[in-house]
Amino acid sequence: MNNSSAGPSSKARVGASQPSESSLKRKRGMFQKDLQHMMYGFGDDSNPLPETVSLVEDIVVDYVTDMVHKAQDIATKRGKLLTEDFLFLIRKDLPKLNRCTELLSMNEELKQARKAFEVDEEKLATLE
Repeated sequence: MNNSSAGPSSKARVGASQPSESSLKRKRGMFQKDLQHMMYGFGDDSNPLPETVSLVEDIVVDYVTDMVHKAQDIATKRGKLLTEDFLFLIRKDLPKLNRCTELLSMNEELKQARKAFEVDEEKLATLE
C-alpha cells in the first residue's frame, strides 16, 4: 500500500519539479566559482576539474531544491514559509542545526549593529 501512495506523490513531484530543472539547466554554472573556492577550502585542488565542480553544483542544487520543497510542504498548513520550517527539517542533524542557529543569531547581531550605527549617524548629523 505504501508503494501505491508513494508513487503518485513522487510522480506529482517530478512533474512539478520539471520546469525548475529546465530553468536550472539554463542557469548552470551559476555557483561554480563559489564552489571552486569552497572545494579548495575543504582540501581539493585550487583548480578542480570542471566536471567535478559541475557534479557538486548539481548535488547542491538538488539538495537545496528538495529542502525548499519539503519546507514548503510543511508551511502549507500554516500558509507561510518561515525559517523555522527549515530548522524543523534539520532538527535531527545537530551539526547543521547548530551552524544554522549560529548564523541566524549572527545575522540578528549584525542587523542590530547596523541599526545602532544608523541611529548614531543620525544623532551626529543633527548635532552639526
